[in-house]
Amino acid sequence: MTDNPPPRDPTDWDSGIPADRIEGTGQNQGNAIQFSWWNLLLLVPLLMLITAWYNRDAPRLFGMPMFYWYQFVFVPIGVACVAIVYVMTKGRRPPPAPRSNDTGGPGLEDVQR
Repeated sequence: MTDNPPPRDPTDWDSGIPADRIEGTGQNQGNAIQFSWWNLLLLVPLLMLITAWYNRDAPRLFGMPMFYWYQFVFVPIGVACVAIVYVMTKGRRPPPAPRSNDTGGPGLEDVQR
């Protein structure tokens, strides 16, 4: 009768097995904050918040003061900007980190078997 101990959790603080990622940072997971020039396009919808640019009556469009039609025009522009940024950046993932097992002990692959 052999009693095999259950496999140890590699993320447990006292397991002695190093985890293959830095917990809580999103690194090696594809969701870490990454800079992209496409993200600057997200500043365009923020222009709508500068009320001084459109806080006036003229010019009117279909009888609507500029204050209203300017906001209606900016909705599809903002949606288009967000959609473009999403499409252009959704496939960006960081390169996978090299996996090393320098401790000489069992690695994560060995524990999960």
